[in-house]
Amino acid sequence: MAPQEDNYKAPVLDAAPMDEAEIQKLVEKYDVESRYRRLSGLPAKFLTVWLVAMAAFHLYTASLGVLPIAIIRAVHLTFAIVAVFILYPATRKGSKTSVPWYDWLLATASCGVIGYIVVMFNDITRRWALPLPYEIYLGAAAVILILEGGRRIVGNVLPILSSLFLFYCYFGQVMPGMFMHRGYSLSRIVQHMYLTPEGIFGVALGVSATFVVMFIIFGAFLGKSGGARFFNELALAIAGSSPGGPAKVAVVASGLLGTINGSSVANVATTGTFTIPLMKRVGYKPEYAGAVEACASTGGQLMPPIMGAGAFIMSEFLGISYLRIAAAAIIPAILYYSAIFVNVHIRARKRNLRGLSRDELPVIKEVMKKDGHLLIPIGVVIATLLMKYTPVAAAFFGVVSVVVVSQFRSHTRMGFKSIIEAMEEGARGALGVALACALVGFVVGTSSLTSLGLTISNNIIELSGGKLFPTLVMAMVASLVLGMGLPTTANYIVCSTIVAPALIGMNVLPLAAHMFVFYFGIMADLTPPVCLAAFTGAGIAGAQPGKTGITATKIALVAYFIPYSFVYKPMVLLQNPSLLHLAVLVGSSFLGIVSLAGSLEGWMFRELRPFERLVMLPLAIATFMPQVLVNLVAGGLLLAALFIMKKTAKGEVGLAEG
Repeated sequence: MAPQEDNYKAPVLDAAPMDEAEIQKLVEKYDVESRYRRLSGLPAKFLTVWLVAMAAFHLYTASLGVLPIAIIRAVHLTFAIVAVFILYPATRKGSKTSVPWYDWLLATASCGVIGYIVVMFNDITRRWALPLPYEIYLGAAAVILILEGGRRIVGNVLPILSSLFLFYCYFGQVMPGMFMHRGYSLSRIVQHMYLTPEGIFGVALGVSATFVVMFIIFGAFLGKSGGARFFNELALAIAGSSPGGPAKVAVVASGLLGTINGSSVANVATTGTFTIPLMKRVGYKPEYAGAVEACASTGGQLMPPIMGAGAFIMSEFLGISYLRIAAAAIIPAILYYSAIFVNVHIRARKRNLRGLSRDELPVIKEVMKKDGHLLIPIGVVIATLLMKYTPVAAAFFGVVSVVVVSQFRSHTRMGFKSIIEAMEEGARGALGVALACALVGFVVGTSSLTSLGLTISNNIIELSGGKLFPTLVMAMVASLVLGMGLPTTANYIVCSTIVAPALIGMNVLPLAAHMFVFYFGIMADLTPPVCLAAFTGAGIAGAQPGKTGITATKIALVAYFIPYSFVYKPMVLLQNPSLLHLAVLVGSSFLGIVSLAGSLEGWMFRELRPFERLVMLPLAIATFMPQVLVNLVAGGLLLAALFIMKKTAKGEVGLAEG
């Protein structure tokens, strides 16, 4: 007889040595979006009503609404920017418990200048966006307010970058060389950014106002019903007792959560508070524990079906279905997580690190009996997408299904209060993306007004001498550098606007070009010197940030090869795949992953000799080369080497047996 639910033994999830205040302080250090005010009294009630109204508006437009997309974008930004000025202080030293008078003033002004677009939409459309004299002043105010609001919630880098692009519009006549253009007046710039769908209210904000906000709300509802706890317990039940179990738990749990929340830093703080202490407990070094959690959390944005927000934006930019984007990301995501999983397993075998005791772990059967119904909403989302519903509709049905299935168990049941809290939390989670997309609108608007994207692409191609590999290297560097200071969504939009066209100009498949810059933008969270996810993991683990960042790069090293692989071999993205050819590519890549991890760790069934590591490393890299014959030869040699190492291990427990 199965254990009763009331007697269910929860796993040890409270092993973190940091209290909630310490964790919040750490997250605020690396995540600007977490530095919000903790309000009380009337301001808190107003904010709750405002955010719930924002969520309700988007639920309405996702289900029954027939409003023009331009109005949806303007309403979305109005809700977001007002909430930002109420929630986020102007400086780190600003009050975290009250809203000063000038922030109320800024919130009111923002509501007026952005809300003006909603009220006057039909009139603006009839005039073909030709501005009235006073609209230039409203537009200028909107630009300033968006720059300031964005600075508060996403940091300084993106507002500065956006400002530079606006300056480029105005000072075009004094720009050097190929970057020179005729220049535009302030009124023309403001009109383009404020009154047309090419600037603030462009495609980027449109994605935020539809797909992104709905999936963030879905994630908030799933979390409020106990989804995060369920993912953690399920991961513990599956992998907790295997060698190095807690590290594998981090890989599974963080991957599941990361695909929904889309924030590497927030994901590290959510799952790392219990996985990192457990990893240290079984013998992993602090910097390794923090690095594993950072790698697993960051990779969630590469994992279908949701991929943070990247899949939706990419779908809009490329004009192809969301399902094609998600399908293309499957194999690269599997390879990425396989690399992390294999690395932690080899480290555990090398150091003889055991898993957690079965006595302190949940049983899969009990976990599924207790919370398995929470998988139904995810199934609903996937099923509705496969039935060719829009992603917005899929997210809406997902939200409804969460509320329904949560009623199956008393401990997951969502009442009116929980629903209101989920709506508030979901709307709050969408604020950063909304302001980032509005700011990116200045970048996209500048590109459309001045043809800057084409100019940069031509320069990249010229600098590379018209050769693909140097172009890819420059695109990688640009994506990594921009990713060190920009949120993932903003980084991808910027790179897809000014970098991806250069790759497409080199006859790279558009999907591969966009996926390339998207991947490296995400990898910036793991790449020193500014690897925010790794730094957050280091803070929780009590490790050196720099050392943790280097370790994270080492663990996720294969992720720096994968983008080159699907540029040269689009079949990895399931583009015109041949089953046999695809099997060779995936099989050789997996052998490369195992061998790369073994050579870096210096262990494969046994301690590796220096010359063995030197031989395995280039062979592992060769499995990602574009030539199929090279893949076959390298894979065959690695397979033979692994067989020999297995035979010479002298009784040591093998990798496969683990």
